[in-house]
Amino acid sequence: MSKIRNFSIIAHIDHGKSTLADRMLEVTKTVEARKMKAQVLDSMDLERERGITIKMQPARMAYQYKGEEYILNLIDTPGHIDFSYEVSRALNAVEGVLLLVDSTQGVQAQTLSVLQMAKDLGLTIVPVLTKVDVPHARIDEIGEDIARLIDCSTADILRTSGKTGEGVTDVLDAIIERIPPPADSALDTYRGLIFDFEYSNHRGIIVYQRVFDGMVKKGDNLTFAISGRNFQALEVGILAPEERPTDSLEAGEIGYIVTGIKEPGVAFVGDTLTSAKDPGPALPGYQEASPVVWASIFPESQDDFTMLRQALDRLKLSDSSLSYEEESSGVLGRGFRCGFLGMLHMEIITERLRREFNMEIIITSPSISYEITWSEGKVEHIYAASRFPDHGAHVTVREPWVLGQIILPGDFMGNVMTLLYEHEANVIETEVFGDGRTFLSVEMPLRELMRGFFDKLKNATSGYASLSYEIAEMRPASVARLDVLVAEELVPAFSRVVGAARVELEAKAVVEKLYNVMPRQQFVTKLQAKTMGKVIATKKLSAMRKDVTAKLYGGDITRKKKLLEKQKKGKQKMLQRGVGNVHIPPDVFMRMIKDD
Repeated sequence: MSKIRNFSIIAHIDHGKSTLADRMLEVTKTVEARKMKAQVLDSMDLERERGITIKMQPARMAYQYKGEEYILNLIDTPGHIDFSYEVSRALNAVEGVLLLVDSTQGVQAQTLSVLQMAKDLGLTIVPVLTKVDVPHARIDEIGEDIARLIDCSTADILRTSGKTGEGVTDVLDAIIERIPPPADSALDTYRGLIFDFEYSNHRGIIVYQRVFDGMVKKGDNLTFAISGRNFQALEVGILAPEERPTDSLEAGEIGYIVTGIKEPGVAFVGDTLTSAKDPGPALPGYQEASPVVWASIFPESQDDFTMLRQALDRLKLSDSSLSYEEESSGVLGRGFRCGFLGMLHMEIITERLRREFNMEIIITSPSISYEITWSEGKVEHIYAASRFPDHGAHVTVREPWVLGQIILPGDFMGNVMTLLYEHEANVIETEVFGDGRTFLSVEMPLRELMRGFFDKLKNATSGYASLSYEIAEMRPASVARLDVLVAEELVPAFSRVVGAARVELEAKAVVEKLYNVMPRQQFVTKLQAKTMGKVIATKKLSAMRKDVTAKLYGGDITRKKKLLEKQKKGKQKMLQRGVGNVHIPPDVFMRMIKDD
């Protein structure tokens, strides 16, 4: 066990985690040169295209140091805030981390939030400056920032380049010298922490776990502490980074176990695997993934509804944080109301449905969950605008707020303060870094964060600002339900919950949008936005009208008036007989959703 080092790499998005991992695998000859490719640990096409890590990937390397062979277990973690719980489980499975900072960009918001996790867990932190080969690298300046951040000497900071391979051996040496080996096993029985898992059609769920106590081997009867499901280990092995079966895994080692289970809702990130005969207590820190963003997914053709259900079932097997329930819409038919960890998580799931399962889907505009307390004391969580209480109901509404960290160049401070004001945000704390950048600690409603805040922040700062956030607490909400009426009939699919301060702007915008996409009817159609018991925006869609006077050639004006009057009476009769009901084509709903 003294020859094992378990470590993780933490950094902001695009600071070179995956590239440095590639060089480590090359230097330790873990991956053959002929099989080497860029981002070797990013196995999904989506990860490779976007240059981001979505699913964490462990890799075991053997490295010679001072004539002795050491085993280095690396867990490459996702950098995006949506996957912070997965990052926290990965950090629980290691003894130390490499803190990577891009020498051209400096410390970013995501770096700070993940670094705090590592500090709270008492992990050894090894600071590393990357991209030192770039001509505009600010090595000394950013080195001083890192030294202040983690209270170390600038001499302790390693310098490396994932592109050229410079300094990679120094990093490997530092891992062995600075990061402690795993602690001795506290129990005789087997216990392992699940930090990730995947699904195979033939072998079922394959869990990735770190062994904390005892030993596990093929054929052992094991149990999941949270779900209580028993199974027999069909295979155990290490990840190097491809699966390699072994006889057993001992305390301190990281590897995989093939379960053979082919049903969702059994394996969870953060769960504990232990012996079924002699179970040990669950390892601390497990929490259920709670959705932050909700959206409805419908198949473009209702014939594909069963296929969509099967596709979501399959995705749930490899991503336990996805949640969904069946729902139906009078316009779009049957579909599923899905819960996601954040906007990026939603984007990835919908993209995987399209790519991996060839599904053509319609996704509604995302919403959040509101806590409604009725006058009789009943508490209800509502995430569909159509179910939001009517105006005048005696209820208390609360909504989730987020605590955010923004790092930006000082030149853009004015733009960002204006943006924060527009999104109902409060600035809690301000700090200026040595390189002239400003750190802002802010709080804001989650609904405002979802209203395109991240994209607007990037635009306001020419792409230089970075943002990280965490869900803080529920607070009283000043919101209202905005309903849309077509020909004085409510259309539930267009309803939305908006901030009371923005309700007038939103009402005008939604009516204008509908006016531009709605086909004309045989009679004048009123488009209205209504909130808090009154209509606050109206547009009239003119009638589609036949030119009844086209056949007239000359003659008295009264002939023309007579025909126009007859047409007018006919249109009134249509409305009286109920023929004036408006049929809204499905493509109007799609265009309204896509525009959002």
